[in-house]
Amino acid sequence: MQITSSETQALAPFQWLKQPAVDGPPAQRDPKVVERVSEMLSNIERKGLDAVRTYAQELDGWSGDLEINATELKKSGDALPVDVRSALELGYERTHRFASAQREHLTDFEIELAPGVAGGQRYVPVTRVGAYLPAGRFPLLASAFMTVGVAKAAGVPTVLSCTPPSGEHGAHPAVLYGAYLSRADRVFAIGGVQALGAMAFGLLGDAPVDMLVGAGNAFVTEAKRQLFGRVGIDLLAGPSEVAVIADETADPEWVAADLLGQAEHGPNSPAALITTSAEAGRKVIAAIDKQLESLATREIAGAAWRDFGSVIVVRDAHEAVAVADVLGPEHLEIQTADDDFFLENLTNYGSLFLGPWSTVAYSDKGIAGTNHVLPTGKTARYNSGLSVSRFLKPLTYQRVAKEGTAALAPAVERISAFEGLAAHGATATIRIDKVGRHSGAFDGTSAVDRD
Repeated sequence: MQITSSETQALAPFQWLKQPAVDGPPAQRDPKVVERVSEMLSNIERKGLDAVRTYAQELDGWSGDLEINATELKKSGDALPVDVRSALELGYERTHRFASAQREHLTDFEIELAPGVAGGQRYVPVTRVGAYLPAGRFPLLASAFMTVGVAKAAGVPTVLSCTPPSGEHGAHPAVLYGAYLSRADRVFAIGGVQALGAMAFGLLGDAPVDMLVGAGNAFVTEAKRQLFGRVGIDLLAGPSEVAVIADETADPEWVAADLLGQAEHGPNSPAALITTSAEAGRKVIAAIDKQLESLATREIAGAAWRDFGSVIVVRDAHEAVAVADVLGPEHLEIQTADDDFFLENLTNYGSLFLGPWSTVAYSDKGIAGTNHVLPTGKTARYNSGLSVSRFLKPLTYQRVAKEGTAALAPAVERISAFEGLAAHGATATIRIDKVGRHSGAFDGTSAVDRD
């Protein structure tokens, strides 16, 4: 959702109460990050687990066991306050219910295309998934629900998890408990690039994973980008971003709080307000300034708002939709007198939060049930968030009976002859000859002619 100079020009007809101080995508595709990740992955591929252990010691100060054993994983919840443990259990349950409902609505089918000709589709889960569970400056406790748990709801047989090492348990206990609740098959105390490389190259005592999922810092994201093709990935996410569409009915204090709630993810997290009321926009700006005075994370959220925050005034709801679809934000809140208008008309966003009671944080923590791994950097124009469907391959099949030959083979003969692909045509001809070209099954007309 970073607003570049060219997009600022595209949005020039609208009134800006605040423009971003920094132009262009923040912290994306840094050449130094690209070079470092490439070097690390190459080293890990050549030297295997020895390189992983070296990076674990060098970057994380960890020389203990890489795998969290089943007993430690099960006990991880004991290290948590009771209220935190209960909240995590609620988050897992909600996310699992939503993911299970998604799976139930993806149904296999078979359709008859012509007499004796049928086509069908089956949803088959990938076999092995590697999930990265970040635990950096702020451990994201719901990450396992969104990745491991959703993969399991899709029917993935094996899910490995890696999370940065820390503390006596080998990793953050709340992150481990989330992995335990989500039914991770194996969990490893490995962070960053070395974690993704270990899973992709099959260095963790098992075969390579088929797919890598989960958020992370710039190095993790770049590793996923470089490994894509060797394995599948969910998406290239980050930095976190939010936009709010609000009119004069919105509470400026609430809008300000929700913008800062995502800005505190990092100093390069964009936050935008699109409003039909200049007065409301000014009130939100004033509320943000006031809330920052006492906010514990003001150094982070304040920098993000200063450098990447924006407030755009539009004339009506239709213009608000147009601006939002240009931004294509990861999270998009709607706080207006007619929220359903935006539900029906918006097209580019990662996830939509309708009404003032629907703050992004509910989804971030897993309590709302929907997935928080979402497209950023305007990729919502063509991409969607992580869901059960991402772990399922819609595999097609064909079923043709002898009597279906007449509906297929003659057209394939003609097209193949025109293309000059004789062997293609021969596969149809051999079947026509078996039926008997003059058997009466072939009347010289196509299905289109007869219709």
